[in-house]
Amino acid sequence: MAEAILQTTVVGSYPQPDWLVDRDMLSKVVPRTRMREIWRVADPFLQQAQDDATLLAIRDMERAGLDIITDGEMRRESYSNHFATSLDGIDSDHPAEIVNRTGARTPVPRVVGKIRRTRPVEVRDMQFLRANTAKPAKITLPGPFTMGQQVKDEFYGDAEAMCMDYAQAVNEEAHDLVKAGADVIQLDEPWLRNNPEEAKRYAVNVINRALQGITVPTVVHLCFGYAAVVPGLSKPSGYSFLPQLADTIAQQISIESAQPKIDLGVLKDLAPKKVMLGVIDLNDPEIEAPEKVADRIRAGLKYLSPDKLLPAPDCGMKYLPRATAFGKLKALAEGAALVRRELG
Repeated sequence: MAEAILQTTVVGSYPQPDWLVDRDMLSKVVPRTRMREIWRVADPFLQQAQDDATLLAIRDMERAGLDIITDGEMRRESYSNHFATSLDGIDSDHPAEIVNRTGARTPVPRVVGKIRRTRPVEVRDMQFLRANTAKPAKITLPGPFTMGQQVKDEFYGDAEAMCMDYAQAVNEEAHDLVKAGADVIQLDEPWLRNNPEEAKRYAVNVINRALQGITVPTVVHLCFGYAAVVPGLSKPSGYSFLPQLADTIAQQISIESAQPKIDLGVLKDLAPKKVMLGVIDLNDPEIEAPEKVADRIRAGLKYLSPDKLLPAPDCGMKYLPRATAFGKLKALAEGAALVRRELG
């Protein structure tokens, strides 16, 4: 059977229930170190609660009509720290501080030894997802370049060498995730555009190492940051690091376009990749009408053939109210259906 066109998906995260996490605390930070105080459920019951929340996320994505789903990242404090702080060579209990692009000071793990993966981190998460849906299932990992930007290096003295070890750890995990039933593997690399000059030196190499030998479809996601963290008109109108991703071995590139309203002419730079195109604005509290979503998809189709475009939200939906997130996903699925019918 031919693969469906305009397959809808999510970037990764879905809102965690209020009974699971302190959402007020969550709204103030994207943690790099562990933030155990965010969980409302005591340790002996936390895994069971996270499993229950994951089932809710799976069912919401299925009910909304998405084609490719995730586990909603219910077990994560942030998109990156769940995996990044589970590696050898990392000290997150005695963090350093770095100053981010807005001047805020952020606690980050310290790299104090060689980075190694010594155990599976997300494999049980993938097994649980696979056991609870018949839909194609995607799981996300933080990319090696981004993880290298979110630490204080006190061991390597060579950012590329450090990121190459991150890439090996990601690659080992990704192979195990495929064995656990993953249909798609996605690397989250939002920091590519924060430090484009360094990214140009070695990001493609470490991304390719991270995806080496992976036989299922692979994605690299980059964005301008969560709408809850980078709201309104403060996002740029174009990517400082995008055409270079055409040189990665990833089959798909995921970009946001609805909120920042980027010039979609950049899509020509990514040929022959498939593109996960952000057509849901997570900064807008209103739920888009399916026709508005369809218009954004049609705009992408001026530059991509229907088999190369996967409609998605701009970014992870972690910070949205759950009802809003579900409504937006339903609009996403319905908007894609409208365009599919037009295309016959």
